[in-house]
Amino acid sequence: MGKLKDVRRVVTGHDENGKAIFKDDQKFETKLVNSGDAEFALIWTAPDLPVDNNDETDGRLRDAGLTLHGGSVIRVVDMLPGKASPFHRTNSLDYGIVLCGELELELDDGQKTLLGAGDIVVQRGTIHLWRNPSESEVCRIVFILTEATAAEVNGEPLPEKHP
Repeated sequence: MGKLKDVRRVVTGHDENGKAIFKDDQKFETKLVNSGDAEFALIWTAPDLPVDNNDETDGRLRDAGLTLHGGSVIRVVDMLPGKASPFHRTNSLDYGIVLCGELELELDDGQKTLLGAGDIVVQRGTIHLWRNPSESEVCRIVFILTEATAAEVNGEPLPEKHP
């Protein structure tokens, strides 16, 4: 299993005259998560929606879990070959964009679908897991997560389930 290249992040902003500038251009390694199934690289967070584009805080330096209460998170996830995440659910709307490799999405009733490079999933508060079916290739997916209300069934909110 070869590690994928570092993630490059370019951040724009403005100078004192209002001219667009590049504020930052860095590369980041993905780091193994505690569950051992994937490596993450946090790219940016914003604590509020709508986002305050006058906040000069480096969004990567905010304390963020899987989601950020009231805000948004973007991260790169490298799912390791032959590994699967635990089943989980968060109160968020997640957009997942597969960059390379294949990734299986399994729901709590056993339904599965296989995603490949260029596929996009919109994850809406369901219990699910991710599985990399390859024995040799890392699957890289970008997730953009925004806080959402809990999904409800018969008027009752469904609880979050954290790994």
